[in-house]
Order: sequence, then C-alpha cells, then structure tokens
Amino acid sequence: MTLKYDENGRPYEDLTDENKKLNNRIKELEHSLSIALDSVDKYQRDYKTLKKRAEEAEGENTIIKGIGLNSPEMRALQKENEGLKAELARSKEDHQYDNLVHANELKKLIKR
Repeated sequence: MTLKYDENGRPYEDLTDENKKLNNRIKELEHSLSIALDSVDKYQRDYKTLKKRAEEAEGENTIIKGIGLNSPEMRALQKENEGLKAELARSKEDHQYDNLVHANELKKLIKR
C-alpha cells in the first residue's frame, strides 16, 4: 500500500498494486481449479470404465462357474479322468501280480 494525496491534499491509499496482486492470485487459483476439475473428470471417466469392466468380468466369471462344471465338455473330461484312474489302478494290480510271480520264480530258482 502506498499513501498518496489527492488534488485537495487529502491522503489516500493507492491500492492499485494490491488489486493487481489479488487479480493475479485469482487467475492462479482459477487455473489451479481448472486443472483440478480436469483431473476429477478424467478419474471419474476412468472409474466408470474400470467399474464397467469389473462388472463384465464378474458376470463372465459367474457364467463360467455356472456352466463350466455342468458343460458336456467338463462331463466328458470327468468321465475320461475316471477311466484313466481305473486303468491306472488295473496297471498297478497287474504290476503287483507280476512282481509276486517273479518273486516266486526267484525263490524256486534259488532252492534248486
């Protein structure tokens, strides 16, 4: 603030510089607000996009869970798996039988 005098010699405060500073500050704040609003808009759009993608993924996951276990493909794979398990069990039994036969043959050969 600067003290000045008018044409009648009365003092007054010159607020021109103060006014310029305040106007500049207002412009700075308006610019900051503009940037902040742009950021908020961007994040809101991103949020909506991500929310939509999450909802779609949840829906697809629900469909997969619901259909996947009861689908013809899954039933066929489960049936094939059971068949392979049974085949493996038979192979193990055959292997044990062969081991017993060979063990008996070895005992006979050793006794001679």
